[in-house]
Amino acid sequence: MPRFAYTARTRSGDKTEGVLEAADRRAALLALQASGAVPVSVTEADAAAGPAAPHRAGWRHSFRFTPPARKARFTSAEMLVFTRELADLLASGMKLSQALGTLARRGGDAEPHPLIAALRDAINRGLSLSAALEEHPDSFPGFFVSMIQAGEASGAQAEVLQRLVHHYERIQEVKEKVVMALVYPLIVLLMGAGTLVFSMVFVIPRFAMIFEELEGTLPLPTRLLIGFSLICKNYGLVLLALAGLAGLLARQYLATEKGRLAWHRAQLRLPVIRSIVQASAFAQFARTLSTLLANGVPVLQSLAIVERIIGNAVLAAEIRNARDRVTDGTTISRPLAAGGVFPPMITDMLAVGEQTGDVAGSLLHIANRYENELDRSIKIFTSLLEPILIVAIAALVGFVAISMLLAVFEMTTGLGA
Repeated sequence: MPRFAYTARTRSGDKTEGVLEAADRRAALLALQASGAVPVSVTEADAAAGPAAPHRAGWRHSFRFTPPARKARFTSAEMLVFTRELADLLASGMKLSQALGTLARRGGDAEPHPLIAALRDAINRGLSLSAALEEHPDSFPGFFVSMIQAGEASGAQAEVLQRLVHHYERIQEVKEKVVMALVYPLIVLLMGAGTLVFSMVFVIPRFAMIFEELEGTLPLPTRLLIGFSLICKNYGLVLLALAGLAGLLARQYLATEKGRLAWHRAQLRLPVIRSIVQASAFAQFARTLSTLLANGVPVLQSLAIVERIIGNAVLAAEIRNARDRVTDGTTISRPLAAGGVFPPMITDMLAVGEQTGDVAGSLLHIANRYENELDRSIKIFTSLLEPILIVAIAALVGFVAISMLLAVFEMTTGLGA
């Protein structure tokens, strides 16, 4: 008969661990509950761990130490796959605990997925899915948990999970657009920087040796280039270390509330960059708030969730101020308009939605509009960035080439004389 290692709490609250035999895991849970214990975790024991001690009432059985399971978490992509598969299983009529058990053994692995198994165990202990998800905030954000709570209240968990899948797919599309827009310029920048570094460290010092043997007077651009090349060659590691230290200090500063606020405020002021940041943030704000309100999440709770996930400290502070004003009984549109950060288009469309009783629909239109605006901003950004980078790199390479040619012409002229 299979053996199960367990961790439980007695009626007095003491923690106890041991091994018991049962037909399956559910039978093991029932046996523990029948003894008056509250199961914390029950996992199948290793078959090679020796003979099992039978479970008896009064907790007179052999105990053994079970090391804590490795803490697991989901990445964004894994959470999306998990949500989609769980929605499909629930829509097919499968019970929640059974669906989680199926997903835990997904892929035929010998060991179940630790995070999904923990969710399954929590459901078997009588917790709701939202309560089980709250135990893993690193994998499931507040937005996800609030949506699940709304689904539990309405009895439409499968539909809510499908909406979550759609929401996260749209958010992922927006992120991918921004990343893909930066790939080509980044490649051009790295290739150009690599070419310049190679020239400064290996090519120009060889020309410098030749020019030194000829003992001629070098033009000013050539002397500047050779001097900079010698600095890179002799002190390159020092400069690299200083750059790394500066990057580390900047990262620590940006990790502070003051630094993050300053950086996010600068993003909202930079030309071209501002339009991308604003369009992305406003689209995420509108779509997330629309999804929450459409599923029955209260306004104040919805604003608190959006504040945490908006991704820009300036906008998050404005949403927090608006939430405080909403507490006083005002609408959403007026507090947002009072701050002057959100554009009139958003506040005006919100006001229309409030008058017609369809705030979620108005927010959805806002999200679609700013997603289209994001596409245009990204195209403008890439159209400007690519030629700027190419011209800048061409100018630097041209300066190197012209500096060398001027020196060569100067030397050959002197030799001819």
